[in-house]
Amino acid sequence: MEHNILVVGGNGLVGKTIIRILKSRNPDVNIFIGGRKGGTGNHLKIDVTDPRTFRMIKEKQIDLVILSVNDKEDHILRFVIENKIDYLDITKPTPDLVKAYAIAKNKAIQSRIVFSSGWMGGIVNGLVKTLAGNMQDIQEVKLFVYYSVKDLAGESSAHFMAENVAKPFIRYENNRSVPVKHFLDSEDFDFSFGIGKREAYNFDVPDLYILSQIEKIPNVSVKMTYNSKFITWLLGAFQKIRLFNILSLKERKMIFGSSGNGDQSVFEIVVKTKNGNEKLSLQSTKGQAELTALSAVLHTEELLKKTHENKVYFSHQLHQPSSLLEKLKAYETINIKSSR
Repeated sequence: MEHNILVVGGNGLVGKTIIRILKSRNPDVNIFIGGRKGGTGNHLKIDVTDPRTFRMIKEKQIDLVILSVNDKEDHILRFVIENKIDYLDITKPTPDLVKAYAIAKNKAIQSRIVFSSGWMGGIVNGLVKTLAGNMQDIQEVKLFVYYSVKDLAGESSAHFMAENVAKPFIRYENNRSVPVKHFLDSEDFDFSFGIGKREAYNFDVPDLYILSQIEKIPNVSVKMTYNSKFITWLLGAFQKIRLFNILSLKERKMIFGSSGNGDQSVFEIVVKTKNGNEKLSLQSTKGQAELTALSAVLHTEELLKKTHENKVYFSHQLHQPSSLLEKLKAYETINIKSSR
């Protein structure tokens, strides 16, 4: 069966990486690239701010739209629901994800609508399930993130931090919503893969919402550290003296907008059950973009099987957890360790 897949934002770093990995693993799939400028052949003019450009999605008989650019007004989401087209979104920060999910779950869905905006393409929540026999046994999940300013990264995460660093966000303690701010409440953590002990600080990712509100885990937190201990400390100091509150958006973008030529990306999941703690550590030697794109491709491959019914999903719900783990382990630039 022929599959026509449209990557909206396919000219960006993550979009290009999705296309490269998807082509290498699925050479028979037809891939279209959606962007504001468009072009010839498989390059389509798709502007998420202008729904009039979406007619190309129907003209090209697109089966699946992968959204790798921010669509704050959810124009693409509404279009695919109305036209019964499969959809995979890897872009949304927590507030936008909550809004989009509310839109989708109140519609009559006749396609697969998949939200994949958790950390690194939404794979964390699937990996959490590999660490506990039953999700109901989980008392707490902690996610620790190592972020390198040397990593070859796109603009979206930096822009999100610039826009939201001065705003409180929610973490969950004993099923209660607790407002916190980025780069406060440090916790010492011994990172794997030669990184060592670091202070890690509050950080907002959609997994906080997904694990607590969808998977009903009572305690969920996320902490982040930069590759530079000085930068990590400095951001915490800026938050304590409320410097971010008086800086302009442009000035905050300058702080968070650096991108290097490539570095590793690491995250670690600690799951607490009544039987003790389990830890899974994942390293992507080619960085965040590669891991996010691979995750999107793994979700896409599940959708291509046509075994999932028409409804709204979070991406981890597409996978058998053990199968997801094995596919990640098999990828040449990913290393995974687990320990009790």
